[in-house]
Amino acid sequence: MSRISELVHELCPDGVERKTFGEIGTFIRGGGPQKKDFSSEGVGCIHYGQIYTKYGVHAAETNVFVSEEVAAKSRQAQPGDVIIAVTGENDEDLARGVAWLGNRPVAVSNHTLIYTSALDPKYVSYFLRSSDFDEQKRRHISGTKVRSLPSQGFANIRIPVPPLPVQREIVRVLDQFTQLEAELEAELEAELEARRGQYEYYRAVLLNSSDDASVRDVSLGEIVHLNFGARITKKDNAGTVYPVYGGGGESFRTDAFNREDEWVISRFAMSANCVRRVTEKFWMLDSGFTLDVTDASVDKNFVGQLLLSMQPIIFTTSTQSAQKNIDVDGFKRLRVQLPSLETQRRVASALASFDEIVNDLSIGLPAEISARRKQYEYYRDRLLTFNEAR
Repeated sequence: MSRISELVHELCPDGVERKTFGEIGTFIRGGGPQKKDFSSEGVGCIHYGQIYTKYGVHAAETNVFVSEEVAAKSRQAQPGDVIIAVTGENDEDLARGVAWLGNRPVAVSNHTLIYTSALDPKYVSYFLRSSDFDEQKRRHISGTKVRSLPSQGFANIRIPVPPLPVQREIVRVLDQFTQLEAELEAELEAELEARRGQYEYYRAVLLNSSDDASVRDVSLGEIVHLNFGARITKKDNAGTVYPVYGGGGESFRTDAFNREDEWVISRFAMSANCVRRVTEKFWMLDSGFTLDVTDASVDKNFVGQLLLSMQPIIFTTSTQSAQKNIDVDGFKRLRVQLPSLETQRRVASALASFDEIVNDLSIGLPAEISARRKQYEYYRDRLLTFNEAR
């Protein structure tokens, strides 16, 4: 029998009572500090948007501060309170909470509830992430584009209220789960990053180590033609079959294609990652282009791998403005070293194989992380489920 089961058997053998948040605690709306008031020192401040992006289950320090004057005019959370974001863009994340465990009060922004109760604050915060809470809160959410959980709706949501020793043991176990999950994610992400680093090194070695006597130094304009894409809009061409690419990743999907298995180079609104290979059928927008080889002694995939390694150089050919656009003439003037066609094909094939391994890891590791999260969520929900007292 686990320690939690022992405590439940000892302290609440007839089941655990469920009460509404309104019955067992009090809440006030946050209010006062705005983003323009943020500073690097002063009184700690928690903004509702940061609850979604910067904080986990609990916090003892804040990411931003406000002046004493702003704090004095603001609603404040006391140590042991739970700060809940009650406005958001999607129902899944709405009403995420952070237990404030710092030593001093903190200023709290609008679009929040500051909840005070005799419950363990971390227990409350964990419950706010449970499927039980999620199912209940969805009955009370209102709004269209901006979603919100009204105060009265929150007050009517029911939470299991086991004795404090049970709450604290649940928190202890979930803290361990959370730490293990974070460590596993860090290990998996480090593994993926290491493999990417190996690939970058391997590619650089293969592309620059040829002792082929027939190596030629040529400009891109001498060996390729730039094949610009065609503009379509999502409004008039939305579909489900083929991805649409422009200057970055997939923009939307359509039911027609104008390219297949090509190297895509960004043309407008460039980023540092301005070269990618798309192996499936797709639509190429006019904000990017592909390459048509004009020299029979050139392998297109070898050139693509060269360009992938030259992304920092390509980025420097962009026009210097708020939106970086490629200088087409500057791109054509870029020079590359071409070994024999046989060597090009061998190198391109080797890099394609390694690229496939890295891509498999890129797909597999996030899937592993997702599976671990689901496992964690399952155990969290189990720990927060009790036989109800009659």
